[in-house]
Amino acid sequence: MDRTPLDLTQDAALLTAQLVDFPSESGAETPLADAIETALRTLPHLTVDRYGNNVVARTHLGRAERVILAGHIDTVPIADNVPSRLDAEGVLWGCGTCDMKSGVAVQLRLAQSVPEPNRDLTFVFYDNEEVAAHLNGLGHVAEAHPDWLRGDFAVLLEPSDQQVEGGCQGTLRVLLRTKGERAHSARAWMGSNAIHAAAPILARLAAYEPRYPVIDGLEYREGLNAVRVEGGVAGNVIPDVCTVTVNFRYAPDRTADDAVAHVREVFADCGVEEFVVDDHSGAAMPGLSHPAAVDFIKAVGGTPQPKYGWTDVSRFSALGVPAVNYGPGNPHLAHKRDERVETAKIWACEERLRAWLTS
Repeated sequence: MDRTPLDLTQDAALLTAQLVDFPSESGAETPLADAIETALRTLPHLTVDRYGNNVVARTHLGRAERVILAGHIDTVPIADNVPSRLDAEGVLWGCGTCDMKSGVAVQLRLAQSVPEPNRDLTFVFYDNEEVAAHLNGLGHVAEAHPDWLRGDFAVLLEPSDQQVEGGCQGTLRVLLRTKGERAHSARAWMGSNAIHAAAPILARLAAYEPRYPVIDGLEYREGLNAVRVEGGVAGNVIPDVCTVTVNFRYAPDRTADDAVAHVREVFADCGVEEFVVDDHSGAAMPGLSHPAAVDFIKAVGGTPQPKYGWTDVSRFSALGVPAVNYGPGNPHLAHKRDERVETAKIWACEERLRAWLTS
């Protein structure tokens, strides 16, 4: 476990490796947050604040525009993929290389090496992004210190393979419960099987046809899926409760209330006796027509893509700050045991952002 102080002057790929070697699974980010705060406090052009394991650093140059560069410092559980490993082809392997310590490394390099940007900058490093929404550190900062997050435009350095990704899907998790009556399985006619009662729910899911709406020229793909089924008491008991956990990934043209109403409607006649919203994070519109977004896309190049998944672009959108996803790393490699990132893409991302902030 690396506890060497972070060296923000080193190559971004080497800095990524050092960040990976600070294990920081969700809920255990303190050592890494300490290291980031300590390193940033050595930079005289930044004001550094901390709230919990969330670190915010800002310039105060009086520029006409303020841009926020944000990234989470936690990872999913380590899967025998720490410490990091750099292979002969220039690929860096390890937990968090893609999601999203390479993006965090780019943030830190820019914080150190761009003391007089053409826009005022806010750097946000936050915890608990990979877990339930109520634990999310960016949300905690927004509630306690909303002034720290004021800005005109935000870039979330989530892995996007250096493509601008607009908006994000909403994610809704619902518990659908059916109920019955317990009985001895030898006398099943004396009870009512709650698992059997869940069959209409599963049939409705299997037949569900998702929408593919086009918003601001980007096609989003919705999905409604069972992600867990729980029921049963013992091998000789007719179960009296069954819970089907359903995840709805929805396009940003739906509000949070619309999403809940839609799921209720889908299962309205399926014998659901309890409908419980277990977790919910709203979607964000692309916002690519905003002048700051137009300038950003022109600067970094590429063709904007929709974001398949939820990111904290949604939180910035709720704060009135237009935001996009843009970072190194292939998002399809996030959370995998063989998670990895090409070092060339880390360098390229850093240089494109540096050019945008200094031209």
